[in-house]
Amino acid sequence: MSEISRSPLYYDVQRIPVNNVTDITMFILTGFTNDADLQVFLFLLFLVIYLFTLIGNMGLVLLVFGDSRLHNPMYYFLSVLSFLDTCYSTVVTPKMLVNFLSKDKSISYPGCVMEMFLFVTFGTTECFLLAAMAYDRYVAIYNPLLYAVIMTPRVYLPLIIASYAGGIMHATIHTVATFSLSFCASNEVRHVFCDIPPLLAISCSSTHINQLLLFYCVGSIEIITILIVLVSYSFILFAILKMRSAEGRRKIFSTCGSHLTGVSIYHGTILFMYVRPNSNYALEHDMIVSIFYTIVIPMLNPIIYSLRNKDVKGAMKKMFERNSFINKLRF
Repeated sequence: MSEISRSPLYYDVQRIPVNNVTDITMFILTGFTNDADLQVFLFLLFLVIYLFTLIGNMGLVLLVFGDSRLHNPMYYFLSVLSFLDTCYSTVVTPKMLVNFLSKDKSISYPGCVMEMFLFVTFGTTECFLLAAMAYDRYVAIYNPLLYAVIMTPRVYLPLIIASYAGGIMHATIHTVATFSLSFCASNEVRHVFCDIPPLLAISCSSTHINQLLLFYCVGSIEIITILIVLVSYSFILFAILKMRSAEGRRKIFSTCGSHLTGVSIYHGTILFMYVRPNSNYALEHDMIVSIFYTIVIPMLNPIIYSLRNKDVKGAMKKMFERNSFINKLRF
């Protein structure tokens, strides 16, 4: 290594001189396209998706707490997931919608920090929560007579709290590591929100440690949570095979199939996005994938978990009938 490359006037990887470094106070989110007509179309599309997300998820939360038949741990977990998806989508979507119609696509430095922190917190919490939901299904199906005894508030509340604690801890690690870097080459983030890979791409510091953190932290969380899901469903499958009732098997497949669908879609996109070598990152494709799991999946979850669930459909029917009766009394 030459004396110049070891000089403190140069950074580790790109060797950008210190006198070219400026303090960045904001970032520019370049988004999908500069085409005005396409931006209007995307605004309308994602506005509809966001409204469906809010209505579907918050409607499910109100349904669970408003109907006594849904007052059990399974539906409490489902209501927490719906609330989480609402927050997850809200962190990203409103700013993205504004940027579609605005020429000023900037986000302040603190705003970018907070957006990344909340985005990673909610995303990681959902991983842990889906694993907790798989454990809940295992207890309900493998030990149905002991379900009410095992899954008490002293069990499911700590599981929910631990999911959020894990999300906050993971988000803190990546947020601190990312914003400890220097951003001097450019402040243009080729994305619609402050995600980790596009921010690493514009840093003029060495991002080797950050890439290792991203790979090993996300990889470890994925391995642990997916393993919990696989072990839980292995026991569930064993319990199903011992059942003699075809109706009982069909009911279990209906309940567990929706959860497995949600888990597979979510974890599949996370693995594709983060657990791979840095050389395989393609920001344009990654932008579409990250939009899918932050905006589209939160909209799909209420559909996945409610359309095949008789209890939820029954509670919805009861709610609509009650509202219809109240309206008739008023008029």
